[in-house]
Amino acid sequence: MRDIMGMMGKVKEMQAKMEKMQSEIADIRVEGKAGGGLVTVTVNGKGLMLGIKIDPSLFKEDDVEILEDLIVAANKDAQEKAEAIAAEKTRELTAGLPIPPGFKLPF
Repeated sequence: MRDIMGMMGKVKEMQAKMEKMQSEIADIRVEGKAGGGLVTVTVNGKGLMLGIKIDPSLFKEDDVEILEDLIVAANKDAQEKAEAIAAEKTRELTAGLPIPPGFKLPF
């Protein structure tokens, strides 16, 4: 019975740590760049786009498709960086726990 109580305590502790980590991840700000810095996108740790900066030289009528592609590329770059940071924080939190390979946290 002590093992169950101890395990329940550890679960509560892990839950509190996960909530704190999710809050920290949401507060992360990451910039993704495309076109050599002509387009910069800022996302939070959850991948939500918060802002975009576009170099004025791209505002030409015939470059609209290029600009659209650069925005998508910059957003993807920022999201990948945010996911890498979130994954590292999750690894730090779950170090030593017997979690199956490929199991993603937070849910």
